[in-house]
Amino acid sequence: MKELYEKHAEICKTLSNPKRLEIINLLRNKERNVNELVKLVKISQSNISQHLAILRQNKIVSTKRKSKSIYYKLAYPEMIKACDIIRKILFKQLKKNENLLR
Repeated sequence: MKELYEKHAEICKTLSNPKRLEIINLLRNKERNVNELVKLVKISQSNISQHLAILRQNKIVSTKRKSKSIYYKLAYPEMIKACDIIRKILFKQLKKNENLLR
């Protein structure tokens, strides 16, 4: 069980970066290559590559080579459900805080 908690924490740590969350969201419905992600996320190619390497190491994304490009996709589409659940909780917290301020 301890190993499972450690792996869970490692995935959560990987997801704790806003750029990686943005990349995951961009891969929600579609495979994308590095150039597409650079344009959409608006960070350098080397920075995107670093984030993708971390996501790949933690088996959150997988790759496929097409011609000269490498395409990335979510290894487990269920990851979107997990992110969506957390986002719903965040919206509820924000709404609750907003109501408290009134």
